[in-house]
Amino acid sequence: MKKYVIRRLLLLIPILLGITFLSFALMRIAGSDAVLQQSEVSGVALSPEVIAARRAELGLDQPFLAQYFRWLGGFLTGDLGTSYISGSDVFSVFVSKLPATLLLTVLSMGLTVVISLPLGILAAVRQNRFTDYLIRVCSFIGSSLPNFFVALVLMYLLAIYIPVFPVISEGLSLRSAALPALTLAIAMSAKYMRQIRAAVLEELGKDYVTGARARGVPFSVILRKYVLRSCLSAILTLMALSLGSLLGGTAIVESIFMWDGVGKLAVDAINMRDYPVIQAYVVWMAVIYVAVNLITDLCYRALDPRVRLGGEKA
Repeated sequence: MKKYVIRRLLLLIPILLGITFLSFALMRIAGSDAVLQQSEVSGVALSPEVIAARRAELGLDQPFLAQYFRWLGGFLTGDLGTSYISGSDVFSVFVSKLPATLLLTVLSMGLTVVISLPLGILAAVRQNRFTDYLIRVCSFIGSSLPNFFVALVLMYLLAIYIPVFPVISEGLSLRSAALPALTLAIAMSAKYMRQIRAAVLEELGKDYVTGARARGVPFSVILRKYVLRSCLSAILTLMALSLGSLLGGTAIVESIFMWDGVGKLAVDAINMRDYPVIQAYVVWMAVIYVAVNLITDLCYRALDPRVRLGGEKA
């Protein structure tokens, strides 16, 4: 196991370097100038001399590779640079947004599991009955609705028509996080229910389930101890993908509810061409997905002996 983890970590290093290089290159060839963008945001006209001096101060007059290696050296030492717009330290700004994103992620994933897992199992157990059809229709509707529409409907119902929750965020609190978390959970639960139903049905059709029922083993025991355990790999994959996107920030939902997380920070930085903040966000997303994939692989090896044995033979 230790050799496997070390080998995977070594493979991730060139992936992260490649992602940072490509993102850095794409931002630099985007065609916009950070100094001019800053001038437009502030509403102050700058002379060509001031623009040239400001570009030299930010290092934008240097060759592309010199700019990249300068940023990479700072990144490896924990320095993500300074925001072009606010002048604040990027690392400090980014860290200040993480608690909001982490809270929203935990609540969304918790609600998703609570909603989708029992409903997906129920739909599989009650296959081709009214309950199954109803859950599948709800799942189809939930998958079809975009997040911004769900957010607006929930905002009208639970914040305006029935004023239970605030329309926009009032700070880092459970009450303010309820509506954005529920918005994300509805979309994810709709996808989860279909996948869980399919995975459970596949396991229920296997020979070992038929044999266990023929020997008189209660169906609830078969479902709990064997079927659900065999379905964990599929459920784990879904959770890993959702976790990566949630930790990266959900820009649309955060912007609608004015939730001050990483996603909203990234959208604001993109609108203002704040390259250091955008680069920090790209690195954060890369690290998150790489870490989630690594942890998922390790969980596969721990949960499924077939994956573990296959890796040892390879």
